[in-house]
Amino acid sequence: MTIGQADGGIATAPASAAARRRITVRGVVQGVGFRPFVHTLATELGLTGHVTNTGEGVVAEVEGALAALDLFGRRIGAEAPPLAVVESVEAEDVAVTGDAAFRILPSRGEGLSRTLVSPDAATCDACLAELTDPADRRHRHPFLTCTHCGPRFTIVTGVPYDRALTTMDRFPMCPRCAREYADPADRRFHAQPLSCHECGPRLRLLTADPADRTRPPRPEPGPDPVAGTRRLLARGAIVAVKGLGGYHLVCDASDDTAVTLLRRRKARGDKPFALMARHIADVAHLVHVRAEERALLGGPVRPVVLLRRRRDPAPAPDAPVLSGAVAPGSPDLGVMLPYTPLHHLLLGLPGDPHGPRLLVMTSGNVAGEPIVTDDEEAVRRLAHLADAWLTHDRPIRIPCDDSVVRISDGEPLFIRRSRGYAPLPVRLPVPVRPALAAGGDLKNVLCLAEGHRAWLSAHIGDMDDLATQLAFEEAEAHLETVTGVRPQLLAADRHPGYRSGQWAQRHTDGRPLVRVQHHHAHIASAMAEHGVPDGRPVIGVAFDGTGYGDDHAVWGGEILLADYDGYRRFGQLAYVPLPGGDTTVRRPYRMALAHLRAAGIDWAEDLPAVAACPPEERRLLARQLERHLNCVPTSSMGRLFDAVSSLAGICHHAGYEAQAALALEAAALTAGEDHGPGYAFALRAAPTGTTGADTVADPAPVLTAVVADLRAGTAPALIAARFHTAVADLVRRGCALARERAGLTTVALTGGVFANTLLAEAAARLLRQDGFTVLRHRRVPPNDGGLALGQIVVAARTAGAAAR
Repeated sequence: MTIGQADGGIATAPASAAARRRITVRGVVQGVGFRPFVHTLATELGLTGHVTNTGEGVVAEVEGALAALDLFGRRIGAEAPPLAVVESVEAEDVAVTGDAAFRILPSRGEGLSRTLVSPDAATCDACLAELTDPADRRHRHPFLTCTHCGPRFTIVTGVPYDRALTTMDRFPMCPRCAREYADPADRRFHAQPLSCHECGPRLRLLTADPADRTRPPRPEPGPDPVAGTRRLLARGAIVAVKGLGGYHLVCDASDDTAVTLLRRRKARGDKPFALMARHIADVAHLVHVRAEERALLGGPVRPVVLLRRRRDPAPAPDAPVLSGAVAPGSPDLGVMLPYTPLHHLLLGLPGDPHGPRLLVMTSGNVAGEPIVTDDEEAVRRLAHLADAWLTHDRPIRIPCDDSVVRISDGEPLFIRRSRGYAPLPVRLPVPVRPALAAGGDLKNVLCLAEGHRAWLSAHIGDMDDLATQLAFEEAEAHLETVTGVRPQLLAADRHPGYRSGQWAQRHTDGRPLVRVQHHHAHIASAMAEHGVPDGRPVIGVAFDGTGYGDDHAVWGGEILLADYDGYRRFGQLAYVPLPGGDTTVRRPYRMALAHLRAAGIDWAEDLPAVAACPPEERRLLARQLERHLNCVPTSSMGRLFDAVSSLAGICHHAGYEAQAALALEAAALTAGEDHGPGYAFALRAAPTGTTGADTVADPAPVLTAVVADLRAGTAPALIAARFHTAVADLVRRGCALARERAGLTTVALTGGVFANTLLAEAAARLLRQDGFTVLRHRRVPPNDGGLALGQIVVAARTAGAAAR
């Protein structure tokens, strides 16, 4: 909590004196039970006055003894409701009016640009107790909620956050719900999604005609759509289930046939599915669960948490079985616990007939498209994927995929920041004028900012199809609505082919557009979330798959000396040709052969990557590399991971992004700590005027050592572990050189490669041993999902400098 003071702050005076204060509380303080909390606190302290929601936040005027006012000012932030995020508490003395009681006033709408909307929150314990209590009137109500839990961001149509400005406005409250809503002493006072069995919303179960999927699905008869869905799941069906932020495709995670069918229908390849379990105990035999992970799994957000799999799972007699098709080859399982009443009902309440205990819960979308939220669209677009639809009549205003988090070095590391976190703002260390950053083309997330706040959207997706681009526009308009930010400045990536940048160019409307270099944005993102002040440069290590470089090459293995105003390319991975772009990304053996050729190593048939490349393709590839046809130079560390994965015989074909690198990490994890010495990159000074970097890291010695190990019969797991050690050591040596020449002692580790916790933790440990301060992403992802945050800070500084 930050407490600011206005007009001299809270004065001290004799405790017996009477006074009146206006207290403004900013942050996430609407829709979280803050006004009833204030009412209770003021009444307890014998204070009179009133409290209301405004666009500024919550404003309370309290009157009474000075000692009580002082105590009220201290407790209002410290004891706030569980979903509240108090950013500041400001107080000013005002004239005494002689109020006889304390009242809650209707919301006022001024100052909307400072309102913060709460993210969606998982079902609280009090609501869960009602859900399972046969004597409670909301027993088994699939939309049960209160001020401490339930939908928020995904149903908001405007601010302030009142029922009329949510998608609940179409459901008139029954008399009993209306009484609870109006009672300051009730847990549901002004709970905007408040409902019950009588007033709705309501579920429907639709089933497809298996003989003709082009026909509209028919409503399934029966009084309980959830019970019908559980029966379908138990029989191996795939059901599209409408959740908080979109549809999930759901099946029994113990059923090999169902999981394999879902994987085939969705053209998923080997990409892991996420799981939903009733309890942590249902997956404890499959994964290791540390205290920090338990807290995430059972907390108010309930993201998908990536948990390390046990090497030799020993199931208890009653433990559920997991299909091997859920996450083939992955070192992790993505697990979440139920976060809505409907999820609890699907997995079964005490006394329910036996049904699936583990569910596959994957985004309800066609591969590459955004998650589906509209009911008619769900029936149409998911017709070839689902056998049935469990839907309801409460509209979803904005899509919001599940967040994906892992614990690294005891702290959260976001892979995807979305449900439960969006649209919580990130505090900026430098003020910015109203601005919009378009993000990147992969894992797109956009950002709005004003002053010291930056709001990131929910995960939007990859901008390679029209549906995602339309979802981007919808997300941008909605975020403007809930934040009140009207951008005067736009920011985008420098890549001329990025669709996000093209959108920004088309929508400038006379506003300046600042193009920000990809890896500079990554580094600025890490700096901003850690509050690095203006004018304090860092050593930025930005390792990823693709980023448009200043020399039009594909960067991705960079050490930049950077602040918000600019950067200098200090170090880079040596360039190698990237033959064929996306084709090579999907076939890592091509990248392996390009690296072997650059290192002067023959394409011998005994090397797995060479053997994986068909002879005719090998001949064409050799000619392509000789003549530099469609070969952009790349310094990408992500592509080097791909190359070594194939070279070691681990992954030759990638069915999804970073599959080869993830497989390499998985192999390294099985090697244990005693894997012998790592390989070593050669560091050399760059020829003057060639790349713009001072230092080049040559992977040729690493590749030579990998080939020697292969021919000596070394296990792929040991090769993978030694390669990770080599990359961590490269980070250490590169940063030591940068400190020696530039005198900097803070290192930011960023880019998608640092989602690899084996590498990131090893590199951070070595840097700390050498006395560096290490910044790792904790509030936004290191991948392109965090790119827009860096873009917006850099663009604000660039535009400000131009204006000066």
